[in-house]
Amino acid sequence: MTSLNSKSLSELKDIYNNNSQIQITKSFVPKTINDENNTRNRDSSINKPIIEFVDIPGGTFTMGSPSSEKGRADDEIQHQVTLSAFKMSKYPVTFEQYDLFCETTGRQKPWDRSNVRGKMPVSNVTWYDAKAFAEWMGCRLPTEAEWEYAARANTTTPFNTGDCLTSEQANFNGKEPYTNCDKSENRGEVLPVGSFPPNAFGLYDMHGNIWEWCSDWYGEYDINDKVNPKGPDQGTRKINRGGGWYDPAWRCRSAYRAGGDPPISRGTGIGFRLVKSE
Repeated sequence: MTSLNSKSLSELKDIYNNNSQIQITKSFVPKTINDENNTRNRDSSINKPIIEFVDIPGGTFTMGSPSSEKGRADDEIQHQVTLSAFKMSKYPVTFEQYDLFCETTGRQKPWDRSNVRGKMPVSNVTWYDAKAFAEWMGCRLPTEAEWEYAARANTTTPFNTGDCLTSEQANFNGKEPYTNCDKSENRGEVLPVGSFPPNAFGLYDMHGNIWEWCSDWYGEYDINDKVNPKGPDQGTRKINRGGGWYDPAWRCRSAYRAGGDPPISRGTGIGFRLVKSE
């Protein structure tokens, strides 16, 4: 059994390159990692990748963070939000899945800083790229409210893991832990999707590893928009959530908004996942 925590970055790359069936933690490995035949990951009738979805129950939650939460920004005003049930992809979209989209539609494949592709979360895609892939798959990007609700998975703490986040739970800069939490590892590199345990909803990688585009324009919360909010009608920056492998713990909090990025931005640390309405 290969342990990510005991391997150096160069060893991880060598293992991944030499063994397409790398085992991270057996119970947490995406099915696609264990497939011996890549065609199992495609719907051959339409040449599209298979995306695994998790059923997210509808409910009401408190979006934002309390004034006492360390690292809190002024745009994290707490308010009640009610959401209808939806389905969210279990993992961020991978290079393997996005590359098939490019091959089928004639789009240019995005650059991969890791030079591994495969099960790595796709990055260097604009918000428009992410939206196009989602529509091609008959899906959409999550709203910001859906993303935070799914990330929290009925928790009210800074992270769905509690008051602290460690490098055994997520891929981030563990050398900069959250307040009063112990330091842990800083791997300094993106890792394959599904490398860590899921949250209570069964979703992987909601904290760290790769930022994720949401559908909303960035703006102040409309605290009166309480049912299935979709954010401002217009803006200059699109929301992305979750934090990346290079971020300190406080930027990986469930409520952290980061101020968004222009939708034409291509970041080595920004990817996305999909949502389908019930």
